[in-house]
Amino acid sequence: MSQTQNFENHTKLVPAFHFVVLPIFLLNLVWSITRVIHNLSLGTVVSFLVSIALVLLAFTARIFALTVQDRVIRLEMRLRMQQVLPAELRSRIGEFTVGQLVSLRFASDRELPALAQKVLDEKLQDRKTIKKMIHEWQPDVLRA
Repeated sequence: MSQTQNFENHTKLVPAFHFVVLPIFLLNLVWSITRVIHNLSLGTVVSFLVSIALVLLAFTARIFALTVQDRVIRLEMRLRMQQVLPAELRSRIGEFTVGQLVSLRFASDRELPALAQKVLDEKLQDRKTIKKMIHEWQPDVLRA
């Protein structure tokens, strides 16, 4: 990555998915709706249903990939926390939600113990809020 990753630029767009597949599927959905409205027939209804299925398939495939990614991050963060957190916090690793762990992955090893303590003590859940608290950003460029 040519620039430093931070909160403002950490989101990832997958060009083939976000700029090719989704627009084509959405265009097809709009076209199918138009055809059903102007020429109701079994063929146009089936085409409309297939277009809905394609959009749902695209979103479902993306959600599956992100879910697997979150599970890997959860495992990675639990292992990292075992090494980085002080003993009194290690026993609380199981209290973190997946969302909290996914957000904390961007914190440097030096910053992680204090942020982890704060997230647990204040019961912070919002991913954006947690990410905005990070000062020493650790990039994560290997994402789905």
